[in-house]
Amino acid sequence: HETAVRRNSASLFSGTVTRGIFAPWPDRGHAGRARPNIELTRAAAKLLDLIALAEAGKAGYDAVQYGATIRPAKPPTRMTLGEIFDWIEETQRQPHAIGRYQFIPDTLARLVAIKGYSPSTRFTPQVQDQLALILLRDAGLAAFEANALPRRAFMKNLARIWAGLPLPNGKSYYQGYAGNKATMSFARFEAGIARIF
Repeated sequence: HETAVRRNSASLFSGTVTRGIFAPWPDRGHAGRARPNIELTRAAAKLLDLIALAEAGKAGYDAVQYGATIRPAKPPTRMTLGEIFDWIEETQRQPHAIGRYQFIPDTLARLVAIKGYSPSTRFTPQVQDQLALILLRDAGLAAFEANALPRRAFMKNLARIWAGLPLPNGKSYYQGYAGNKATMSFARFEAGIARIF
């Protein structure tokens, strides 16, 4: 992508919408019982920087998918999770990837439920990082760091979560789906992983 496109991100998280309404408020029973924060290690922080380069570009934590014609009334970092889910429900016929890691509704709902965040929780950079760290865990970061998961396998796992990241052929795992394509070369992705680890 050109920088202008990357800034607003054309990529989405993996997954398809399986409901008529994108994502109802996740498991309200968790409200007010947020789980302890996951440690943001130096390596994980650098990996999130690399992912954000592919997903959000310069817009960072306030990125909104470029295809969203009806944008939120406020920058995402100034919104509560409740306001974000209201925006999603009120503007159903458009993409909704949001934030530095371009969370789509189903993924956001799942992660919010795991963390136990309430509707009043603000979508701050710290909250976004905590949600993304769950996805790094899902991708096998611990196994990779313990040399129990090969580098290429870990990179493929990341590319299956973040559509802006490339496979070895240079294409997104979700190439062509909802306008997705890789926003960096595989060589740059691989070099970035090598520098971090």
